[in-house]
Amino acid sequence: MSSQSPDRSVPSTDERPTGTPRKPRVLVLFGGRSGEHAISAATAAGVLRAIDRSRYDVVPVGITPSGEWVLAADEPARWEITAGRLPQVEATGEEVILPLSTGRRDLRVLAPGEVPRVLGEVDVVFPLLHGPYGEDGTLQGMLELADVRYVGAGVLASAVGMDKHYMKLVLAGEGLPIAPYTVIKPGAFERDPEAWTQTVAALGLPVFVKPARAGSSLGISKVDDLADLPAAIAAAQEHDPKVVVEAGVVGREIECAVLGGRGGERPRASLPGEIVVTGEIHDFYDFEAKYLDEAGVELSCPADLPEHLVERVREIAIRTFEAVGAEGLSRVDVFVTPDEQVVVNEINTMPGFTPYSMYPRMWEKSGLSYPELIDELVALALERPTGLR
Repeated sequence: MSSQSPDRSVPSTDERPTGTPRKPRVLVLFGGRSGEHAISAATAAGVLRAIDRSRYDVVPVGITPSGEWVLAADEPARWEITAGRLPQVEATGEEVILPLSTGRRDLRVLAPGEVPRVLGEVDVVFPLLHGPYGEDGTLQGMLELADVRYVGAGVLASAVGMDKHYMKLVLAGEGLPIAPYTVIKPGAFERDPEAWTQTVAALGLPVFVKPARAGSSLGISKVDDLADLPAAIAAAQEHDPKVVVEAGVVGREIECAVLGGRGGERPRASLPGEIVVTGEIHDFYDFEAKYLDEAGVELSCPADLPEHLVERVREIAIRTFEAVGAEGLSRVDVFVTPDEQVVVNEINTMPGFTPYSMYPRMWEKSGLSYPELIDELVALALERPTGLR
């Protein structure tokens, strides 16, 4: 059987020994249609390796770049990023069908010319999708319609967290500190490049030009010379027609992991971590520095900050989580300036989740191991009611 063949070892409800309580079934969902497909697969590799199989039945499901849902190989190494290879979910000829009504929980596999095969009930979906068509509220809306529990933020929080334009509006409306920015909507720069160049110049240089709805630092450029602005906008528009331009902030890049509270309690914040780009070829923490050049960055956790700044970062991270209405997990990125101001850069409602990613590393330094963190996220999803909340 090839590494991409359907994993038929997943038990159906009928295959359990008589009288044996059924373990919660967790559907680990990854891949997807966004440019962060490979990052999602790498995240899934970490979760598949660490999740407690004695407590949960695990069903890996991948979404191909063209949007097909397939049973994926339960082989963590298959989905890791390695030198010279980015993992990708491939079509298998069989499609996975999720529950499509509130009265059903069964997962089915449909192959051409065959009767649908029932894999059993799904109790919770762990959507390890990054970027549009997964992290942006679209998938969450589908799961809400079917009344299926899932890990992480709901529809609105996911959408706000994905769109840097509306994220900034919400954070500013809640009184949280953000850097100056402007938004270039589709076609606007092309209609009047001179006016937009002046608008960007007013932010001061350098600026960072970003796709409004992308992650993993895809399509981001640092602009030190306005002559480079058109090319930076074009690079961002390869990922999103809407572009956000942010004023550069002089300060340290600090991250903080936030975890939802149990039983209605307030969210919890980890010890902060810090990212320092050390390689000469990276001007900032771009895609290559994050995933392809580990030697070019230094991840320090906990961050070397005085205690009063640690507490300020943690409180602002929790306030940011609450401002967008996040649930489950989020990573909040901030800048700490030389005069000790804490400026929110962004919130990521489904951060990178490999064992080496900053989110689980920060929780490990805060006393929660990677397997324990996975268990806590599943428990939060199972505890959370479906529907309006």
